Amino acid sequence: MSWLNKLPNSVRSASGLEWTLWRKLPLIFVVGTAMPLALAVALHLGFEPKIAADARWLQTMDYVVAGVVIFHWTAVFTIAIGCVVVMLMKGPGYVADDPLEVSHSDQPRSSVQRDEP
Repeated sequence: MSWLNKLPNSVRSASGLEWTLWRKLPLIFVVGTAMPLALAVALHLGFEPKIAADARWLQTMDYVVAGVVIFHWTAVFTIAIGCVVVMLMKGPGYVADDPLEVSHSDQPRSSVQRDEP
């Protein structure tokens, strides 16, 4: 027993920007992660702190790099969710096996009591 049945005569929309972004997301993820980390490694290899202020600045840069990387991951994840939603919305239409009958505003049920002013 399947949850959903494909609607007859449902049409898939043409793919667009979502598939282009979806295919590039792994590269964007890796490059966007590697660039700040490479900067952090370069700072640690090329900068020797002589006083406490320099060490504090280097540690602050580590925190900035961590923040940039986490922000980038969040942005990539959000874009991935958006791509999946658009892909699902452009796909074929589905209906549940047991549709629920609902009353419409133009044909209300007679059993509903209304408060008259």
